[in-house]
Amino acid sequence: MASLYQTRLHAGERLAQGQAVALPKEQAHYLRSVLRLTPGAKVALFNGQDGEWLAEIADLGKSSAILTPIRQLRPQAEEPDLWLVFAPVKHARIDFLAEKATELGVSALWPVFTQRTIVSRVNEDRMRANAIEAAEQSERLTVPQVLPPAKLAAALSSWPADRRLIVCDETGKGPPVSQALADNVYLRNAVLIGPEGGFTETELDGLRKLPFVTPVSLGPRVLRADTAALAALACFQAVAGDWQSGRPDFKADFNL
Repeated sequence: MASLYQTRLHAGERLAQGQAVALPKEQAHYLRSVLRLTPGAKVALFNGQDGEWLAEIADLGKSSAILTPIRQLRPQAEEPDLWLVFAPVKHARIDFLAEKATELGVSALWPVFTQRTIVSRVNEDRMRANAIEAAEQSERLTVPQVLPPAKLAAALSSWPADRRLIVCDETGKGPPVSQALADNVYLRNAVLIGPEGGFTETELDGLRKLPFVTPVSLGPRVLRADTAALAALACFQAVAGDWQSGRPDFKADFNL
């Protein structure tokens, strides 16, 4: 799906009319050398707090860029509070997972190490960079938070009681995901995906006993971990999330 804007960037500074915004070297290089823009060109900026702004490039060098917000295009809007909690997968696939989960509207990405998790390290900066790029492309107003990796037991021990944890049970013993989500009474939710080898029976037994856990089945086929994550997120958004609303029509209000 094409973006409404030719160029849309995440800014790390506050956005207000006439208040100069400095972009770092990587974004300056992208504007100057990749897109070949020059001062006077206009782009869209967002920062997760102040909505989205039309901004003009005031100065563009090799190591920095200065932009001036002209007017707000969209006010900041509330988004679903949906976490993706997942056992880390291999390098290229975790990049893919961070990107697609961002497009599907997650508010946080949380890697957790289970008993059968093979990957032992997570590059948080790389995951955050993938999330930012996906947020720019998908017209989100926020970027998902990347939570520090933790062991599953530690994550569960500090779990907030008012956040439902939807556990994708590869044994198929949970109810169908659409049935489990039909009566959604939680404002805050999370989806938990296990490792390629699946959860151990001990882990599944422990999860099923927790009052905030809702086990679900994703159907009769065995899914790869990254496939299961995206399938579960898509099901959630369709049944209980923001796919209940259509995509707003902003184009009539924009004079880019």
